[in-house]
Amino acid sequence: GMLIELIKAAGDEVVLGDARLENREAVAAEIDAVKPTRVLNAAGVTGRPNVDWCEFNKQTVIRTNIIGCLNLADLCWQRQLHCTLYATGCIFEYDDAHPLGGGVSTAFTEEDRANFTGSYYSLTKGFCEEMLRAYLDHLTVLRVRMPISDDLSPRNFITKISKYEKVVNIPNSMTVLHDLLPASLALSKRKLSGIYNFCNPGAISHNECLELYKKHVDTSFTWKNCTSGCQRGASPVASTMRRWSCSERRRRRR
Repeated sequence: GMLIELIKAAGDEVVLGDARLENREAVAAEIDAVKPTRVLNAAGVTGRPNVDWCEFNKQTVIRTNIIGCLNLADLCWQRQLHCTLYATGCIFEYDDAHPLGGGVSTAFTEEDRANFTGSYYSLTKGFCEEMLRAYLDHLTVLRVRMPISDDLSPRNFITKISKYEKVVNIPNSMTVLHDLLPASLALSKRKLSGIYNFCNPGAISHNECLELYKKHVDTSFTWKNCTSGCQRGASPVASTMRRWSCSERRRRRR
């Protein structure tokens, strides 16, 4: 919805796709009928009510997050049509080379490969990004990370963690949609290609987010913290507990 509103506000026409991405022939027919100047792909399976759903529905996840995504990228590449993919940054975790608290000098950059396989969702996304590198001359991959919107929609990261029984207090990169969605459309319009850590500068912890939520939304709100060990299996955020901080350096790969 936010993307559509932004596109229309800019005076551009937008056509919503009807075909399922895993149905290659239907997607190809739709592209050829519409003849777009560029394509935006925000489709993906993340799981409902949380990412743990993907562990028990792997075939569905593969069809959309790998087969469907590659179908669209390949069809656009064949037609020399620029495609922007709203992907994920949930493919990394802190390690010896990228330690927690290491700052910008050890942060993950666009050149880094996925190193987190602790959830099936992240595993498929990491595999797919690696294969998508073959299409980067006509493809932009945006690593969206824990998206925050300026409302309290169920998909808003703040809304999600406010409903968890316990949270792990680890700094993460975040994508504030109000700030960055317009930038994504500018990249698309200029047909800039490559992989981008599509997040705001710096990192913020779950506790810091919830403290702001308590201050501005619900002054009676309370929450509990736990270690990564206790949260695993105790909360739906189990697969996001040891993730990464994106680089503040936005280096573009062409």
